[in-house]
Amino acid sequence: METSKTRSTFQTIRFSELNGFRVRKRPSFADDCSRYSRLGALDYGFEADFSPPLALSFCKASKNAHILAVAGEDGFVCLYNTRLKFSLSATSAENADKGRTCEWSAHENAIFDVCWIKDDTNLLTACGDHSIKVWDSQERKCILALTGHTGSVKSISAHPSNQDIIVSGSRDGSFALWDLRCFTSSSARSNTLTIATVQGAHTSSSVKTRGRRGKAASMSVTSVLYMKDEVSIATAGAVDSVIKFWDTRNLKAPITQACTQDKPSEKSARSYGISSLSQDLNGVYISASCMDSRVYLFNVLQLEKGPVKSFKGCNIGSFFVKSKLSPDAGHILSGSTDGSAYVWQVNKPQADPIKLEGHHAEVTAVDWCSYEIGKVATAADDTVVQLWNINTSCYSTTRSPSSIRKREKTLPMMKRQKLFTQEDTTNISEEPDLYPLVQSTVQIDSPGPTSAPEMKTPEPLKKQLSISHISDACEGSPDASFGSPSSVLSPPPSLKRKTILDYFLAPSS
Repeated sequence: METSKTRSTFQTIRFSELNGFRVRKRPSFADDCSRYSRLGALDYGFEADFSPPLALSFCKASKNAHILAVAGEDGFVCLYNTRLKFSLSATSAENADKGRTCEWSAHENAIFDVCWIKDDTNLLTACGDHSIKVWDSQERKCILALTGHTGSVKSISAHPSNQDIIVSGSRDGSFALWDLRCFTSSSARSNTLTIATVQGAHTSSSVKTRGRRGKAASMSVTSVLYMKDEVSIATAGAVDSVIKFWDTRNLKAPITQACTQDKPSEKSARSYGISSLSQDLNGVYISASCMDSRVYLFNVLQLEKGPVKSFKGCNIGSFFVKSKLSPDAGHILSGSTDGSAYVWQVNKPQADPIKLEGHHAEVTAVDWCSYEIGKVATAADDTVVQLWNINTSCYSTTRSPSSIRKREKTLPMMKRQKLFTQEDTTNISEEPDLYPLVQSTVQIDSPGPTSAPEMKTPEPLKKQLSISHISDACEGSPDASFGSPSSVLSPPPSLKRKTILDYFLAPSS
């Protein structure tokens, strides 16, 4: 018996020396073959429809986290059950037929972004037809259409706690704040859905930009992000590598900004736009995928210092290539023009990333499943959505970078020692279950004009942003600040604050 054991050990060592990485090694993040597995490939669309997917998003509620929404160039939305076991020998078309729960025509133009809100009961779609639609995810009915942008809507994001408030960014160079609650009133007018619209948020005539359409590139807002502090909004554009931060209570000008490049204003320096922004669940970090083929990580508390880390290895060759910071801020997932997706460990920015190989065209949209650790989805121009599992051995045993606080509540140049307050986040509302969709038959709604009401944005709201109005808003209740349910904050009434800087610099009682 001892001889057998000795021989077995010797053979194992010999096999390791002769055959290299075929034996099990100590976990290493850069060891691609053992660090991930493919769960399945799903076709987007039917039969001869080769429209590529452009946006995808896992549901946000725990009960529905396995449901994946995918939208694409043909204007369709597909929902897939990613919890099913897909055969590796099955084709992507067979897997799609098995996993697709429903599909419907949402727009007659390309959908660039999707966003789940209200415990996954509603789905937002941002489209090239200049509109945003709000969908009942159970009935697959359009309950509201938001119009007013004069260019393709490239990005949408919802308020972290009050998801009746959303922000959208457009190719026309503007971003807009919307309040969906105004629609509940029978007397709602077309101009009551908009809180404010900021024109020319990232316009620049002096910076030379990449791409054939210089005019559009010099003004497009490529990504918007409603930050976890529930006060501020981050925006990025195609013109340069600057991320601007805005106070929703005073949108006359950005309150601060951060840049991925040290000296973007030099005439000799080439300017690179930003294709996407993302934030971790606790709001400590922001990631930005830049057209210089790097993904940059910013600490919200230290924006004035620039990016704290950068990650390279992918090829971001178009503004369709996105990246996503994991909910725990431990990893970054990015698409790439070379047909692969890449995963970096935030604590090891210099290490080689995991390379997820399986697509045959540019990988564009990516997302993390919030409640199934390690599950990610990637979409590519090959019309296929790939599901992956990043093995748990890749994850650090130490605390994630964003676990130092439960929630981020600040921007730079603050008295940071006063900001680390604990908050109770145990109250979690009961989520509705979307799982019945999994057992239903596939339904395809024929394209046609929607019966949902169409709302248009008003003229620039200069009066709402006047100094006197802002002053009145600070002294009155939050809901009275705009004369509608459009206010998004509830600061203590004893503190009269005009900007986000005043909000955090106010002395503690």
